[in-house]
Amino acid sequence: MGDTVITSSTDHSRRNNSHHGQMSSVAEINTPSPVSPMSPPQSPNPMHDLPIELLQAGWRKFWSKRENRPYYFNKVTNTNSWDIPSLGHDPLSDPLGISGPGSGPNPHQSDVRMSRLSTDIPSPRVGEKRRSSQEMLGSPMKKSSQSIGPFWNFEIPTNVIIYERQMSRVLPPHPEMEVYRSQLVTKLRQSYQEMCHSREGIDAPKESFNRWLLERNVINRGPDPMLPSDCTPEISQSMYREIINDIPVKLIKPKYSADARRQLSKYAEAAKSMVDSRSVSAESRKIVKWNAEDTFQWLRKMQNPSYDDYLERLAHLKRQCQPHLTEAAKASVEGICSKIYHLSQEYVKKILEKHWGILKEHFIKEPPVETPPKRKVMCYPVLLATPCPRVSTPDLKTEGDVTFIRVRGEALKINTVHFQKMEQLYRWNCKDDPKFEFFLARTWCVLRRYQTLFGLQPKEGFGMQGALPVPVFECLNRQFGVTFECFASPLNCYFKQYCSAFADTDGYFGSRGPLLDFQPVSGSFEANPPFCEELMETMCDHFENLLAESQEPLSFIVFIPDWRDPPTEALIRLESSRFNKKQVVIKPYEHEYRHGFQHQCSKDDMDIKSSHGTLVIFLQNDAGYARWGPTQEKVKDLILAYRPKDSDNTYMYLEKEKAHIWQVMALS
Repeated sequence: MGDTVITSSTDHSRRNNSHHGQMSSVAEINTPSPVSPMSPPQSPNPMHDLPIELLQAGWRKFWSKRENRPYYFNKVTNTNSWDIPSLGHDPLSDPLGISGPGSGPNPHQSDVRMSRLSTDIPSPRVGEKRRSSQEMLGSPMKKSSQSIGPFWNFEIPTNVIIYERQMSRVLPPHPEMEVYRSQLVTKLRQSYQEMCHSREGIDAPKESFNRWLLERNVINRGPDPMLPSDCTPEISQSMYREIINDIPVKLIKPKYSADARRQLSKYAEAAKSMVDSRSVSAESRKIVKWNAEDTFQWLRKMQNPSYDDYLERLAHLKRQCQPHLTEAAKASVEGICSKIYHLSQEYVKKILEKHWGILKEHFIKEPPVETPPKRKVMCYPVLLATPCPRVSTPDLKTEGDVTFIRVRGEALKINTVHFQKMEQLYRWNCKDDPKFEFFLARTWCVLRRYQTLFGLQPKEGFGMQGALPVPVFECLNRQFGVTFECFASPLNCYFKQYCSAFADTDGYFGSRGPLLDFQPVSGSFEANPPFCEELMETMCDHFENLLAESQEPLSFIVFIPDWRDPPTEALIRLESSRFNKKQVVIKPYEHEYRHGFQHQCSKDDMDIKSSHGTLVIFLQNDAGYARWGPTQEKVKDLILAYRPKDSDNTYMYLEKEKAHIWQVMALS
């Protein structure tokens, strides 16, 4: 049986074009239907029983005979709801009115910031029966069954306030473009390896290309979210430094005396060969060759040197030779850095041309720039200005604990529990796809983007990312009001509020965009940055500027490696910051992190003990310190939460650990 519709004579002429206007099931009435006790003031038109603002926004009220209750349909956006659309909203929980159950589009239809409708979303078919809201995958009425999971808690509301900002100009993700971008990035990685091998006789330093991407994007102003194309200076100091450090040969800490002897001999031979084949000053050639010959004589004369003797001799040789070798290789290494950057610029142009070609096929044009009013709002996910084109639905296959999403023959895997997590993030944050028609394609794009970022080699990118353990996040929220992660992704976030590297792929899953583009006015944050020195330094400057500008409560709890031999610039800046209210060092192997690829690894490999110390620093302005100050009891709770899971939990052990923690805090 069809639905019985409540309508009015003013809409009678339009209903024949909608599945809500079947003549056999329409009964016009002149009395308003029962409404919710929370019903807003009545509109001048009693037949609609709706305020004039909702009528202007396209909302109409109908009666469902099958469900035996009223529902609301928006003829502008083809959306419907069982709850009456809200006129207002709670400015503390949802200042933009984009998250409330039953909320429709913004009453101000001209404000495109509040509706990122994808193109070509099919309209309801004539005669199609409405499903109960409980059956709708993306319905706001459906109870979120996994808002709290084993590695996340999406029920924690944000306390972060920002100024309303422009929509992002980055182009929307598309599977075809992710495949193309991945091909070009792989080609660029190969070019980097070939140039290092042909020009300097070394392999490209491990992870240096990944760190180059992170370092370049700190200053990049180009249109592509991954590859740099607009950077000053062109020469990356990160890439330059890592190549130079491996010249003339790559040195690693030897395990045995035989390894140390082999590296010492190899370095001396390579240094001598390098100055013979390069254009260097006579003085430099003389110094390097003399030290190399002296090393060979030492190796011949010394009887059974110890392991420490070899290390001391190797350090001495490198101190004497490296400045001259660096001068000899400088022009060549700078040429490698410059060539990689210019290749990246060319690839960005190709990506942009191809991407706009796809968009134009769907009649999508570049939208105009709109400046939002300067008003404070609770933070919300980044919104894309350019509409998303239609995409084909990928294939989905679940095999126990692993789910596979396939696009054009390329299947990407994700742990099933993390796939369910992505569904929850999408339901909470995506506003342009209520029927989940784009969900699989967008999830595939996220997986492909991060795989492209960290490379395809086994364990590549493993050491550059990692999340805090769940007990630490719980403690940060409980004791310090933290509701936001400054460095995360949809795949490893704990809160539903976070910043990530990519606004285009991640925005649909709750990302607020890159941290350096994020300007919070108040809130409590956790920051665990990737291990890129340039990024960590820029993060320090960003936090200090935000703390200095805001008079409202603002707090950043920063977790960085305790590297002190020598200390990093970021560590020095954080420790000397005028906003440093407290700091504590967690010793190596006495705490752990979650696996950088937790969305793919097995449960047994999920937690990794840290081989380095971690420095925890509380950066807070005065208002932030007054609200979330790090008292001794709170910090003690945080340190205990950081303990590895396999720690003995006996009473005596806990008492011993508490005494140790008090000692650490006293020294800090």
